[in-house]
Amino acid sequence: MLKLENLTKTFGNHQALKNISTTFPENQTTVIVGPSGSGKSTLLRSLNFLEKPESGHYYFDDLDIDLSKPISNQTILNIRRHTEMVFQGYNLFPHLSVIKNVMEGPVQVLHKNKIEARKQAAELLAKVGLEEKADVYPAQLSGGQAQRVAIARSLAMHPDYIFLDEPTSALDPELELEVLKVLLQIAKEKQSMIIVTHNLAFARQVADKMIFVEDGRILFDGSEHDFFATDNKRILDFISAMTFSDLEEDS
Repeated sequence: MLKLENLTKTFGNHQALKNISTTFPENQTTVIVGPSGSGKSTLLRSLNFLEKPESGHYYFDDLDIDLSKPISNQTILNIRRHTEMVFQGYNLFPHLSVIKNVMEGPVQVLHKNKIEARKQAAELLAKVGLEEKADVYPAQLSGGQAQRVAIARSLAMHPDYIFLDEPTSALDPELELEVLKVLLQIAKEKQSMIIVTHNLAFARQVADKMIFVEDGRILFDGSEHDFFATDNKRILDFISAMTFSDLEEDS
């Protein structure tokens, strides 16, 4: 289980996260939404210490990390061995073929033999619909294909949690759909995921839990059903803006 208590993060004079307390259930998909600049990506990046919060407690399985104290590199490495981050920009190794990109972590970090790692990588590429791209290089992929390779690479590490930061924001709608279908299938298989997204139609399908962040605070923390059935005016305004429902009503 991954849990936060009273987490705060500041950039200069700006408090980006303000006493964040929440849990991210195992074997479920938690979706984080909110307006631009609300702190949602900072929250996600704090979960694997790409950002270092100044205070609060971070609980992961048997770990209880006091964020107000120095955190050892070994502790951070331990967290990162159990989690994977998928970014907007794919971050594939350009000099390696697609299958070698997926193999790299298991071979170098998990010390799997190359035959076993290649077999697993081929299976994961088939899972994301890219088995025929195994021997091409990242520059030869579309954005949607590159992001699916990045997801396969994360799965290859057998993480407890996968963190995804706006994984489709740089894609056009058709390529975005390719990636979202893969993520929906992974969610059905009960892989623990935490996703920051702007796509509320996708969130509605994939989320077990929704977190709405605004101005560094959590304003909603509950089920997908309760989020979309809310009578909270701020959240209703946000949903309307993100789904263009007000525009439809006015037309």
